[in-house]
Amino acid sequence: MLNNKKIPFRFDIVGSFLRPEALKNARAAFASGNSTKGELKKVEDQTIIELIEKQKNAGLHAVTDGEFRRRWWHLDFIAGLKGITVYDFQTTAFGITTDAQGTFVSGPLSFSADHPFLDHFRFTQKHAAPVLAKQTIPGPNMIFLDSLILSKQYNENPVYDSLETFKKDLIKTYQDAIQAFYDAGCRYLQLDDTSWGGLFDERFRTMIKNNGLDADSLLNDFQEVTEKSLANKPDDLAVTFHFCKGNFQSHWLYNGSYEKIAKNLFSIKAFDGFFLEYDDERSGGFEPLKELNDQRIVLGLITTKNGKLEDSSTIINRINEASQFVSLDQICLSPQCGFASTHEGNHLSEEDQWEKIKLVKTIAETVWKDA
Repeated sequence: MLNNKKIPFRFDIVGSFLRPEALKNARAAFASGNSTKGELKKVEDQTIIELIEKQKNAGLHAVTDGEFRRRWWHLDFIAGLKGITVYDFQTTAFGITTDAQGTFVSGPLSFSADHPFLDHFRFTQKHAAPVLAKQTIPGPNMIFLDSLILSKQYNENPVYDSLETFKKDLIKTYQDAIQAFYDAGCRYLQLDDTSWGGLFDERFRTMIKNNGLDADSLLNDFQEVTEKSLANKPDDLAVTFHFCKGNFQSHWLYNGSYEKIAKNLFSIKAFDGFFLEYDDERSGGFEPLKELNDQRIVLGLITTKNGKLEDSSTIINRINEASQFVSLDQICLSPQCGFASTHEGNHLSEEDQWEKIKLVKTIAETVWKDA
C-alpha cells in the first residue's frame, strides 16, 4: 500500500543496514563450501524479517530488506543483467587494499525477466505490509561509467559500434527493469548512482579523458540516459535518486562540489526527490540546491561512516542554512548513505545505527509538522 505521506519522506533512509553476525557467518559458511545455498537463504529470510520489524518499530514510513542478500550495493543487480560479466580484482581506490569485484559489458545489454531482485522485492513487500516496501537498485550510469567507459576489458573488446547504440540498449534495459518492479508491486524505487561523482572529481575526470571522452560532455549523456530510462515510469511509482561520494567500509571515493552536476541532475523532472550526502566538508555548501525545481531534497546530514551521534541543534542549524537556497518545505532528512554498502559494513555498531535512525526521526519531527 502507498503511505499517504509524500515520497521521499521527511525522515527517510537510503537502504542498507549492518549485516547481523548470523548472516555474516552463514555467508562465510556458504563461501567455504560448508553450507548450501538453501541454508544461506533461510538465514537471509529470517534476518530480513527481523530487520523489517526493527524498521517498523523505529517508525519508518518505508522499509527495505537492508540489502542483506547482496555482496555489494550495486554489483549484484548489475550482474543479473544480460550482457554483463563479473570479475575479481584487488583495489586501493578507497585508501585501503581489499578484494573487490567489477563488471564489464561483454554482450548486448538487456533486462532478464527472471532477475532475482524481483523475487527479493516480493519477499520484502510481503513481510513489510502494511508498511511500504522500498526497493533500491544502482542507476544506469554505474554501468555506463564503470562497465564501459573506464573498463579495460570492454575497451580491449568493445561490443558496441557507438556510444549511441550502447545508450539505446542501456535505456531499454532500465525501462524494462523499472516496469518489472512496478508489475511486482513496487511503488517506491530508488536509483543509487555514485557515477556522477566521476564527472566532478579531478582524478576521475582525467581517467575519462584518458579513455577518449570528455567529462563535461558526459554530463549531458548521463542526464539523457537517466531521463529516458524514466520516460515510461508509471505515474503512481515514486522514484528517487541517491548520490554519495563512495561508502566502502567507512571510506570514500570522490572529491568535489555538486555545483558541476547540479543543473543537469536536478533537471531530471521524473525524480520525486534527491538524496545527497552532506555529512562533512567534502560535500561543499548548499548553494547548488538553488538549481532544484519542485522536487524534494533529502539532506544526508547524519553520517553512517562512524558511530558518533550528531548534535541535534547543529543538524537543525544546517537544515536552516540549506533553506536559504531551497524552500524548507522541500527539504527532508536522512543518513548520508546506507550503513553497509557492502557485506562488511561501516565502522559502527548496530546500536549506533539505530540511534542514528532515531535521531533522524526526532529531528524531522521537530522541524516539520507533517513528519
